[in-house]
Amino acid sequence: MSNSRHLPAAPTTSRELAAAASVTAHWHDENQIVYASSGVVAVHTESSRWIAPAHRALWIPAGTVHSHRAYGVTRLHFLGLTQNPLRLPEPTALAVSPLLRELLIAYTGLDDRETPAGKRMRAVLLDQLATASERPVRVPSAHDPRLATVCALLETDPSDSRGLEALGRAAGASGRTLTRLFREDLGMTFPQWRTQLRLYHALRLLAEGHPVTAVAQQCGFATASAFIDVFRRSLGHTPGSYL
Repeated sequence: MSNSRHLPAAPTTSRELAAAASVTAHWHDENQIVYASSGVVAVHTESSRWIAPAHRALWIPAGTVHSHRAYGVTRLHFLGLTQNPLRLPEPTALAVSPLLRELLIAYTGLDDRETPAGKRMRAVLLDQLATASERPVRVPSAHDPRLATVCALLETDPSDSRGLEALGRAAGASGRTLTRLFREDLGMTFPQWRTQLRLYHALRLLAEGHPVTAVAQQCGFATASAFIDVFRRSLGHTPGSYL
């Protein structure tokens, strides 16, 4: 991302962002956890986009240029880490247990984290982070121009149900070529990428207060029940829990 800011330390703090508010591109010398206890936060990097509601936290390694965007009024909690308890080289979304949620909220709200109690809380927090499972909603960005054209069509209308052959006619590529490009360029199949894209948009719409049935229709699911099933299998919760 061009014109990104260098912010050496990754602060440990909490703040509220208004709906649709954003934090411009920047990077830290430290690792960072970004967690939204209310609302939904999206993190954009040069290669991908991640989105995290209250059941997910985002891990951002040191040196990663990234920006934030809030969907719905969002309460953000930032945790700066000099160490890497997760040993993850790239951003990802992590499952947040009820205990980890309360630790992130409490620790980032402390006025003095160097007290014995603060240090004990931090130790438990790091233990919980080290065992958090990866549960991403990630939409990687295409580099090949033909693939980028197809991805842009679906970004504009996630409900577009055309297959790769039909989409390929708009991009000047065969369905077979696009199938290969999805695997080589994005590291996933076309159905996997489209599901991630639809879930990404679904989380945004849910955070903005849209009803489940309308979200299912706008994101291209055949029925509300099909949407709920995919959502639960992918994220471990029903869409209703995000409203």
